[in-house]
Amino acid sequence: MLRLHRKMPPGPIPLPIIGNTHLLPDRKPWIYFEELSKRLESPVITFWIGRSPTVWVNDAWSASELLEKKAAIYASRPRMVVFAELTGMGQSSDPHAKTPGTNLVTMHYGDRWRVHRKITHLGVGLQQVRKYRDFQNDESRVVAYDLLRSPEDYVLHFERYAASVVSIIGFNRRISSTQDPIITEVIAVMQRAAELNVPGKRFPMLFETFPVLARLPPRLFPGMFQGLSRRKQGQQFFHALAAEAQEKYPDSDCYANRLFAEGPKYDLRTEEISSLAGNLFGAGSDTSSSTLITFVLACCAFPEALPKAWEELDRIVGQHRSPSWEDESELPYVKAFVKEVFRWRSVAIIGGQPHAPVKDDEWNGYHIPAGTWTQGNVWAIHHSDREFPDPDRFEPERFMKDSPICRPFPNEKGYMTFGWGRRVCSGQGLAEQGTFMTVARLLWAYRIQKALDGQGAEIPVDIFAYT
Repeated sequence: MLRLHRKMPPGPIPLPIIGNTHLLPDRKPWIYFEELSKRLESPVITFWIGRSPTVWVNDAWSASELLEKKAAIYASRPRMVVFAELTGMGQSSDPHAKTPGTNLVTMHYGDRWRVHRKITHLGVGLQQVRKYRDFQNDESRVVAYDLLRSPEDYVLHFERYAASVVSIIGFNRRISSTQDPIITEVIAVMQRAAELNVPGKRFPMLFETFPVLARLPPRLFPGMFQGLSRRKQGQQFFHALAAEAQEKYPDSDCYANRLFAEGPKYDLRTEEISSLAGNLFGAGSDTSSSTLITFVLACCAFPEALPKAWEELDRIVGQHRSPSWEDESELPYVKAFVKEVFRWRSVAIIGGQPHAPVKDDEWNGYHIPAGTWTQGNVWAIHHSDREFPDPDRFEPERFMKDSPICRPFPNEKGYMTFGWGRRVCSGQGLAEQGTFMTVARLLWAYRIQKALDGQGAEIPVDIFAYT
C-alpha cells in the first residue's frame, strides 16, 4: 500500500488494512474531498478504502483531461461489492461468465456493455428524444395547472410529471395521480440506490473495505440486506411493467416493446430487460424532478435572478400564450437560468457511478493503476471560485457569453452535471429538453416566492440543506 501510495496522486497516508476509511465523514463526503483537494493543493487526490485506492477528481479541467479526453481508457467500472455483487447485478461484460452483468450502469466496459448502450439509445438517444417534445410539452402544461391548484404539493407534482414522461416513453402509460404506485416504487428504488452508493455511508463502505463480509449471513446486517432486497424487488417490478406494456399495447412503439423485440437478437435475459426498463427511470425521472425542486429553491433564495427572465418571456412570448419549443433560441437568459440550475445544485453530486481505467494510466507524473475507483466530484467542480466566482450564489449570467462573470470551461455546455465520456448519463438529452420547457413555462406563469409564516413574514430558506 505504501509503495503504491507514493506513486499515485497525493492523499492521506493509508493505515494497514483499513486505509483511510476511518477519515470518511458520515455526511456530505463531497465537501470533505473538496477541502482535502485544496489542502493538498492537487485537483486529483487518492483516498484509500481498505486496501483499494480511490482517485477523486475535483477540478473541471482535470476531469476533462482524464474522463473526456481519455474516455476510451476511463470507460469501465471498478469492482463494486455493494451496488453490483450483493444486488446480484454482476459486472462482467461477458454474457457467458459465471455471474454476467445485467445492468448497463455497473457493467464493466466490453461487448455486452455496448449492446446495452445501443439498446438504451433506442429509448433516450438524442435523435429519439426530439420525438418526445409534444408530450413533454403537454406534461409541463399539466404540472403548471397542478401547481395552480395546490402549490404546497410542488414536490409531488414534479415527481408525477417526471415519472409520467418516462412512463409514456417506456410503457405507453401516462401517470395522472401523484399516488400512482409507479411513483412510489421508483422513488424508493432511486433513494435506496443513492444510499448504497454514497461514499461515507457506514454500511456500504464497510463492505467495500472488507469484501469478505459479503459472505457472512445476511441476518448480521439486517438493515443493509433489507435495502438490497428492496432493490431486487424493484427489478422485478420494472420487468412486470415492461411485460404489461407488451400485453396491453402490442402495437405501441414504446421502449418496453422494443426491448422484447430486440431480446432474441441480443439474447436478453429477464434480468437484463428489467434493468434496461428500470434504468429509463434513473436516466430521466429522478434527474428531472430533483432539478425542478432545485429550481424552486433558487427562485426563493435568489429572487433578484427572476426579473430578467420575466422581461425576456414577456418580450418574446407575451401574455396570451405560453412558451413553445420555437421560442427556445430567442430565450438566451432562460436557457442560462436552466444551466445555472443544473450547476448550482447538481443531481449527481459525485458524478454518478465511479469510472475505472481499463489499463494503467499516468496523470501529471502520477500513476493510476487499471481498475482504480475513479470518481468525479461534481460538487467541487461546480463550486470552484475560478470557474464560478462566488459559487453559492445563483447567477444565470455565468452562462451568458458577454457577461463579466462568464469564465472559460472545458466543455461547451459549461457544466458537468451528467457525467463524462462513454459513461455519460443516457438521459441527459431528455432531462435537458424537458427541464427547459418546464422552467420556461413556470417562470412565465408564476412568481415563485418564499412561504409566509402566521404573521405574514417570509420564512427563510437554507440553501445548504438541499445538496
